[in-house]
Amino acid sequence: MKYEWRKQDKVLYLPKAVATPITVPTFNYYTISGHGDPNDTEFSERTAALYAAAYGIRMMPKSGVTPDGYYEYTVFPLEGIWTLDPADVHDDGSFDKADLQYKIMLRQPDFVTPKLAASNLTAVQAKKPNPFNADVQFEMLTDGDCLQVLHVGSYDDEPASFQKLAAYAETHDLKRRTLAHKEIYLSDPRRAVAAKRKTVLRWFV
Repeated sequence: MKYEWRKQDKVLYLPKAVATPITVPTFNYYTISGHGDPNDTEFSERTAALYAAAYGIRMMPKSGVTPDGYYEYTVFPLEGIWTLDPADVHDDGSFDKADLQYKIMLRQPDFVTPKLAASNLTAVQAKKPNPFNADVQFEMLTDGDCLQVLHVGSYDDEPASFQKLAAYAETHDLKRRTLAHKEIYLSDPRRAVAAKRKTVLRWFV
């Protein structure tokens, strides 16, 4: 049976457009960190390196290698943790996208071990050259207790959805553990028009 996150992990990845508490367990991820405007070429190249690593694992059986415990699955959606240095936030709350700090990631199935992840990265570097291949890391990360909401629309309109999280947090006496937040991209920005993009916004509380 094929593992499909849209079916088996609806609670994690398909929330409604209302703030909802959730506890997220520890998962394996390929990650890559950077700094700057996500519309720049460098961000695209880092994302490409991340997907190359993820698809390297996904397609292993077709290259004649089937890892222990392997099962068919759909590649997980791109996620990103975003933050700013407080000094880069203007008095009115605005900021320059060039100052953004991020760690983007793709969750990996539980059969992926550190050893398997490392050998796959070596193979990917040889097959798909990218200046950022060497920056891809394999990590186990835990979001823990969170608030999340589905945002539909342009990324620039996210403050309206963040207000829903803020209102819920205030009502339920929840405090953010960090000013960083996570975004999970359910829509491909290259294909979906801005008004219809779906993004999960997650606060760590």
